[in-house]
Amino acid sequence: MSVLEQNFPVVQKKLSVDLKGNKTDIIICSYDDHFLVIATQIGTMGTILHARKDADISVHPTFSVSVIFGKRDEPMLVACARQLIEHISSSGTSQPLVLSLSLKDHSAETLKGIVSAVTENRLW
Repeated sequence: MSVLEQNFPVVQKKLSVDLKGNKTDIIICSYDDHFLVIATQIGTMGTILHARKDADISVHPTFSVSVIFGKRDEPMLVACARQLIEHISSSGTSQPLVLSLSLKDHSAETLKGIVSAVTENRLW
């Protein structure tokens, strides 16, 4: 279920998906200068990551992902942010992504489900 909120000053979508038996709430917001994605299974902000496309110097784009707050020893969270920024970049925009992940399950299957749900309901 997806809800697009247009009355609020920030364009946003809210949805809930079931990932491996865990209800996962996802909020996608489009600001003028960045995108914000919040995915939570426990109702908190969790680990916050910042992902951006580096300046185009070569033919092959490069991306930077950094943990702003939270678990720094979770490479799957960084991989999730990288996949999302690659999707954003491939659509033609260069806006960075702020991603908040608060999950009970950090498995590859759960993170792929989040990437899939966000890209299907994208605002870019």
